Amino acid sequence: MVYLILFALLLVAELIYFKLADRFNIIDKPNERSSHSSIVLRGGGGIFSLAMVAWVGMMSVQGEWSVIVGYLPFLCGLLLVAGVSFWDDVKSLPDSVRLVVQFVAMALMFWSMGIMHWDMWWVVLIALVVCVGATNVINFMDGINGITAGYSLSVLVPLVLLNRKLGFVEPSFLVVAIIGVLVFCIFNFRPKGKAKCFAGDVGSIGIAFIMLFAIGKLVVMTQDVTYLILLLVYGIDGCLTICHRIMLHENLGEAHRKHVYQLMANELRVGHVKVSLLYMFMQLCVSLGFIYLCPSSVAAHWGYLVGAVLVLAVAYVLFKKKYYHLHEEYLAGLKK
Repeated sequence: MVYLILFALLLVAELIYFKLADRFNIIDKPNERSSHSSIVLRGGGGIFSLAMVAWVGMMSVQGEWSVIVGYLPFLCGLLLVAGVSFWDDVKSLPDSVRLVVQFVAMALMFWSMGIMHWDMWWVVLIALVVCVGATNVINFMDGINGITAGYSLSVLVPLVLLNRKLGFVEPSFLVVAIIGVLVFCIFNFRPKGKAKCFAGDVGSIGIAFIMLFAIGKLVVMTQDVTYLILLLVYGIDGCLTICHRIMLHENLGEAHRKHVYQLMANELRVGHVKVSLLYMFMQLCVSLGFIYLCPSSVAAHWGYLVGAVLVLAVAYVLFKKKYYHLHEEYLAGLKK
């Protein structure tokens, strides 16, 4: 019943935001790099961060103050990075400002994880770079209807399954995060041209922060970094596309349509929902195989991870070799 009430409250909050976004013209206008062709409200993904605020409220009502105290630095970091990302959605900010805020927010997250120790400063430094990089990769992957929400569910559901066995995070934390994603799905997980809103940077970076916190807690408890496999599909597409753009001597800060999911949606005309479901399905297969088929040993975990990386990387390269010429033809057409 509590979760149903939260769902209803978040749904109302999202509808109120739509009224405000429409009034203040917080919109996403399509351009030659976009995968949509109509004006859509931006920033609907702010509901992810609002869901975490609602979770704190729920825990407060239940008197779980000791739990809340442990999560406060994380929440402060989430609100900080979400607030700056929302401002960036409304009025573009310099990359330097966004990166500084992301590093500060990640430091607050690590505080909640209990790993901010000077005697392991080098581990913290590496983790900061990896997590900020992962946050921006997840942000880059937000380009078609449903992909951010669908992929987030494919990460959060396996986390719920793992949490039942390992108890690395408060169970209701993940449930409320999923509720926030489901509310967003109602307005975004739709065919091309039918979405009511886009997540915006506030959404994609906010949900990235939430997922990385849960995965980080899991890694800290188990001392097993192979659980990063829960983000592998995005990781392969995001990182290899960055490598591809570096090879093409492109400015990584400029918008583009070179991700595999973008080629599928734009050049191959595969429906947005179908592409999003495909990415969701692939990540679920990888994660559930890791959880239920892979033996619980260090060697098995690393073997599974390396094998999955190789399979997805080869699939990425073969896909690009076969279909990237279509994108080159598209770019040539823009110059005429």
